[in-house]
Amino acid sequence: MARMTAARTPDRRLSVAPMMDWTDRHCRAFHRELSARALLYSEMVTADAVIHGERERLIGYSDVEHPLALQLGGNEPAKLAEASKIAEDFGYDEVNLNCGCPSDRVQSGAFGACLMREPQLVADCLAAMQDVVKIPVTVKHRIGVDEDEPRERLFGFVETVSKNSPCTVFHVHARKAWLKGLSPKENREIPPLDYDLVHELKKAYPDLLITLNGGLETVEQSLPHLDHLDGVMLGRAAYHDPSILLQVDSAIYGAPARHDDVLDALKAYRTYIVSELAKNTPLHAITRHILGAFNGRPGARLWRRHLSENAPRREADIQVFDEALAIVEEQMARAEAAQEARSA
Repeated sequence: MARMTAARTPDRRLSVAPMMDWTDRHCRAFHRELSARALLYSEMVTADAVIHGERERLIGYSDVEHPLALQLGGNEPAKLAEASKIAEDFGYDEVNLNCGCPSDRVQSGAFGACLMREPQLVADCLAAMQDVVKIPVTVKHRIGVDEDEPRERLFGFVETVSKNSPCTVFHVHARKAWLKGLSPKENREIPPLDYDLVHELKKAYPDLLITLNGGLETVEQSLPHLDHLDGVMLGRAAYHDPSILLQVDSAIYGAPARHDDVLDALKAYRTYIVSELAKNTPLHAITRHILGAFNGRPGARLWRRHLSENAPRREADIQVFDEALAIVEEQMARAEAAQEARSA
């Protein structure tokens, strides 16, 4: 069902990146429980899917997820404009064009990172999108593609797009995209990071809003970049160890943390799980996103095992979650008692 909201500009000091197969509505609802302020992104959805597909399933969300951005994939201005209008009508706070994904399925559609080689087309797409919506239209991209000289490609791309479209927000993944020879996973790890180049970009274009993505593992590691840039974007680190998002509101925004501990956040998230189970959402569709909640802490392995083995069962209900949480609490209590005994 479409939701109308007043146009507003999201605070982009920290965001959680769009990640295919990961940042769906259940993941985002959990991340929102960890941070009240981080800007959250959807998985990439193609413009065609938004226009012709089952919209509530593809781009539906719960109201708690705001501020929330929808990332679109495509290369046809008219279709992207139509999809952007749908996104605005659904109540999204931002719509973003994917010009950074190097996967084969994106390449076969001639969008994603391929579009960095067609900056005028990107400008045309962004202009068409912004022409029909009041919410911000932004772009996420790499620093180059294949054998490109990164500085030349990056600065040329931003120059053309910013001069020929209303877009003023550029989310930069500080790696090249290799379209041939590397898998999407390898594209996130092998091409070297060049944070300094992104800092140079901001100096060259001070009036544009530039955020940094790629290789950022912690909130603490991200903080120095905010001295040079307008924002940072956490990706897989936030998914594999979501507890790092507990620090966002205090460290980035100077606001009280939503919860003191991931255990408290999960207890609060339980209400969301119960509401989704009542809609016949499979438990595993939700719990697959919280397997890393206790990484590095007592009970983490047993937590993952209990949910992995039991949540996929057809009859799985909230009891599976409650049992997993109880296991962790028991393991934490044992670890605390052992620590006290050693200190005695």
